[in-house]
Amino acid sequence: MDKLDRMIETALAEEDRAIVEETQELGFFTQFTRQLAGPNAWVSWVSTGAIFIYVGLALWCGYEFFTASEPLAAIKWGLGAAVSVVVIGLFKLFMFGEMQADRIIRELKRVELILAARER
Repeated sequence: MDKLDRMIETALAEEDRAIVEETQELGFFTQFTRQLAGPNAWVSWVSTGAIFIYVGLALWCGYEFFTASEPLAAIKWGLGAAVSVVVIGLFKLFMFGEMQADRIIRELKRVELILAARER
């Protein structure tokens, strides 16, 4: 914690300390698992499941691409692998966007606490 965080904690009342602890910086895996709970958790679960399915599909298409004996078959399997990788990237961008939104909300709570401490 830096000096500003310590000053905020000393200035806040007990009930505000719980909010400060709630707005602490979280690690990547903690942020990810928090996406799997709450009112919109089903969207994150479906996205995570789809990512695993597309990873399997990409691996299968990639294997078939490298073992194909005819050029046309290799192109079809390679295209399937490439599309699967792109879809995986899109799902991951969605998940990272949700994590960023949670991070921004947490920082806004910290700003509110700073402003509340200044008003006292």
